[in-house]
Amino acid sequence: MDFNEIVKKHNQEENQRMQFSGAILFRAEDETKFENSYGFANRSDKIKNRPNTRFGIASGSKIFTAIAICQLVQKGLLEFDTKLCDLELNLNQFDPTITVHHLLTHTSGIPDYFDEEFMSDYESLWKTVPMYNVNSPKSFLPLFRNNPMKFEPGTQFSYSNAGFIVLGLIVEKLTGLSFNDYVEENIFRACEMNDSGYYHMNQLPERTAIGYVGNDDNWKTNIYSIPIVGGPDGGAYTTVYDLSKFWSSLMKNQLLSKSLTERILSPHVQDSEFIHYGYGVWITMINNEIFKYFVMGGDPGVVMQSSYYPEMKAELHVLANVDRGAGLIATRINEVLLSK
Repeated sequence: MDFNEIVKKHNQEENQRMQFSGAILFRAEDETKFENSYGFANRSDKIKNRPNTRFGIASGSKIFTAIAICQLVQKGLLEFDTKLCDLELNLNQFDPTITVHHLLTHTSGIPDYFDEEFMSDYESLWKTVPMYNVNSPKSFLPLFRNNPMKFEPGTQFSYSNAGFIVLGLIVEKLTGLSFNDYVEENIFRACEMNDSGYYHMNQLPERTAIGYVGNDDNWKTNIYSIPIVGGPDGGAYTTVYDLSKFWSSLMKNQLLSKSLTERILSPHVQDSEFIHYGYGVWITMINNEIFKYFVMGGDPGVVMQSSYYPEMKAELHVLANVDRGAGLIATRINEVLLSK
């Protein structure tokens, strides 16, 4: 498979926008088959992206939130049918029948602070709420807590960032830790993901790509476009190598018991003909068989897709510090894998 040709074709088709800028890693049978990087991590100083560059992954982080919740279930601190109203989070304005399972599967009906079914300009959120003040799960609450329920819990699938913010509040309530500290200690460190973390955008460590919005001739950084630090609904930073460590640990039941790993990776709700949702993870099913598990994310200046193909024991990680390209590249690679 010629990955560079796939990227080149993408760049030719997207030549009116910013060229692909990021890193790609493809592994199969525990061997690296392809790795490469493109573009600049820092355009002003002409610092190139490398395979070990850290990238923001936006909503690709939701699987970490789901695992954190499942770890609390494994410890006996929580159940999937625990009701939100019983957790003393002061969110009693929402339907009392909402469960942890509803939150994990985007079927809670909680109003989203950024509803992707109706909204497209994520940057507009910070005109009234400064992004530098959005630095913890509770700081998101004014954006949605007083809005009406979207639907009755369990009756629909509607992707909800706010639902995962609430899951982060549950983690903090039951552990006494900040959400970010919990994930860094119990997931990143447990997987030896030493280049991963929830970094503040004004304190980025070495080898971290700056996100860029716009095109090659008219660009800006994304520092005023997204919250200053990530949280339960997204915004962690990682590398293609660390994502490989993560999938390996998850599939070997090193983060959760076998039964809970299977529960996370089960198709609980259907989004479209081929796409289902587990807990924090998307699932592509073809002919009633799982083709791949994947996480994906996109913010201004961020786009990514990270996939694990169970039948082939293969994995693909595409991370970018521009706002387009990873999904299209991943789709073309999927087509090649399906043809084989």
